[in-house]
Amino acid sequence: MDGLLDAPSGCCLYLLASVLHLLPGRQNCYVAVAGPTRQGGRTHSDEICEGMDQMIDIAVVPVAGHGTRLLPATKSQPKEMLPVGRRPVVQYVVDELAQSGIHRLLFITGPGKTSIENHFDINPELISFLRETGREEQLQELQFERQQMEYFYTRQRRQLGLGHAVLCARPFIGDQSFVVALGDSILGVHAKSNVVQRMVEQFESSKADVVVAFEEVPKEDVVHYGVALPKQPAGAVFDLLDVVEKPSVAEAPSNLAVAARYVFSSSIFDALAKTEPGKGGEIQLTDAIRRVLREGGKGVGIRLTHEERRFDIGNFESYYRAFVEFAMADPDYGDDLKQFVRGLL
Repeated sequence: MDGLLDAPSGCCLYLLASVLHLLPGRQNCYVAVAGPTRQGGRTHSDEICEGMDQMIDIAVVPVAGHGTRLLPATKSQPKEMLPVGRRPVVQYVVDELAQSGIHRLLFITGPGKTSIENHFDINPELISFLRETGREEQLQELQFERQQMEYFYTRQRRQLGLGHAVLCARPFIGDQSFVVALGDSILGVHAKSNVVQRMVEQFESSKADVVVAFEEVPKEDVVHYGVALPKQPAGAVFDLLDVVEKPSVAEAPSNLAVAARYVFSSSIFDALAKTEPGKGGEIQLTDAIRRVLREGGKGVGIRLTHEERRFDIGNFESYYRAFVEFAMADPDYGDDLKQFVRGLL
């Protein structure tokens, strides 16, 4: 294991292209990482080695789920690649992270997810075709390919829960602190959210072990979520004592539901490794968070603003609503679409 975490420079983790490592003790996931893009002979990893005190700039994005509640639409394409308005779901997530200062991104993938890799790769042939045929407007839509982001990929070989997916990132993350952003959840229309930036700042300033984003939900909906137990009446930022998974309405300690964004210290990996599988043999991330808090780790909750409403693309009802809302907010076609929809009602 030590060899996995030692960088050639002796400073920080640096994985070369086409490297394959088994994760000791966890035979259900492996790491296969595409090497970082070289820019003038240097990588962003080289720069991190020179400035280890800088704020968190790495995120883990789990995208390995089967998307069974969206069948048959997800039979041959990932749910994270379903379009919402003009972009696939996962592009909104990546755009949000890039705007919040994330420069390295590790996707936790599974079978049938190669279209995610293709989407974030540079396509020189397509760029040349658009340029040669004078399609500058379409060319501008590919600007996301040029983001200052390094993409890495690891595979979750078996579907053993969100906690297990995060644990598959351990060889890459090592002892760094990091962000987790669920790849099927958009925050805010067109991902206009800076909650990750606020979370990282709070993580650093309060020396927290866990920071979790929460969204206020109707009281009757708490049965579907992990729910915050705040230390005091919850404001925009609050001390987090516990997270109660899917409580009854009567037992819910609040109506603040976990909202798909987290910041962790590396202590979460030890907690995940100690977490027993639950229903269906899955390792739950919420259980590991509770372990960190019970063992004395500091937890902080951050409440989403109204503009940062979560769009969870997990079933057809939520997908339809997200698509309609994003399409109606389109700067070119939104007004005409609103008139069209009114005519149907």
